[in-house]
Amino acid sequence: MEFFNELLTLFCTAVVVFGGGFFYFACLFGSAEQKGKNAVQLSGGSLAKEKVQEGYEQYWSFFRHPNGNEIDTSDKVPAFVDTFYNLVTDIYEWGWGQSFHFSPRISGKSHRDATRMHEEMAVNLLDLKPGARILDAGCGVGGPMRAIAAHSGANIVGITINEYQVKRARAHNKKAGLDSLCEVVCGNFLQMPFADNSFDGAYSIEATCHAPKLEEVYREIYRVLKPGSLYVSYEWVTTELYDSDDPEHVEIIRGIERGDALPRLRSYKDIAEIATKVGFEVVKEKDLAKPPAEPWWTRLKMGRIAYWRNHVVVTVLAWLGIAPKGVTDVHDMLFVTADYLAKGGDTGIFTPMHMILCRKPE
Repeated sequence: MEFFNELLTLFCTAVVVFGGGFFYFACLFGSAEQKGKNAVQLSGGSLAKEKVQEGYEQYWSFFRHPNGNEIDTSDKVPAFVDTFYNLVTDIYEWGWGQSFHFSPRISGKSHRDATRMHEEMAVNLLDLKPGARILDAGCGVGGPMRAIAAHSGANIVGITINEYQVKRARAHNKKAGLDSLCEVVCGNFLQMPFADNSFDGAYSIEATCHAPKLEEVYREIYRVLKPGSLYVSYEWVTTELYDSDDPEHVEIIRGIERGDALPRLRSYKDIAEIATKVGFEVVKEKDLAKPPAEPWWTRLKMGRIAYWRNHVVVTVLAWLGIAPKGVTDVHDMLFVTADYLAKGGDTGIFTPMHMILCRKPE
């Protein structure tokens, strides 16, 4: 009888511990951005709950090019990217934060502080003044927009192709008390609904990699900038260490492209050439991931335990019908992609922060 009581006590303790832990991670635990999302709130963005699995399958159906990796036609890229962000936006917010980009690790600083400093660098490069009208091309849910507006006092106008991200960004802006400085528009940054020469500056942080042709988005940004204004972009590119004849290198880059909705990664050598081609003057170009910067990909490696913890939470929520069917597949896809990104960083063949600063001539 005593053994039975001890066994029952042990069982009840386990239930309480597991149940309490699950409740914390599902209902209370959020991202580094002060609980932007909780696991029980995971959705498919603008997709109806019952359409998430279908959306996931649709995402992979875009890869119909003979080499199995490229989108078959560039006109499908906007829908491809929109589908991707419907699937991943909530997971990104829950597991990463409101700024959907990387930053160099800074000793003694949290990931959140390192991210903010990386964003504020764009402010310093553009030399923004309070009241200036600045374009954020590919703003996501607005993490960089809010950091830059708060730091500079500039008026930021962000554009994202995903309607759900617009709603999330507006909600975050209002919550942060920055809605008077931050405006968000739903649209394609290849065809922006803005007048010529209407912005005092522009930036894009790891966003233009989604464009099928970089010259198309650069040309559009050039159009809306006032003469003499600056534009800074952090680009995803292959580095000088990438060898297209090395099967391992090719597989890493293809893994990054498949898991991050990229039509095709460009070489670092292409960026300045394309900027010049559309009319920009290149002021500065630098890979911000190179030493003395500390590795940006360590956060991905440190997140492996968190992944398995989150995987259990997502799986249970999907099984209970709280999270949409298909969200587990999306979470798995992002974990595989994180491994490719870390390998890209380890080998030095990929950087997500090739910085280029350009000026539109007077």
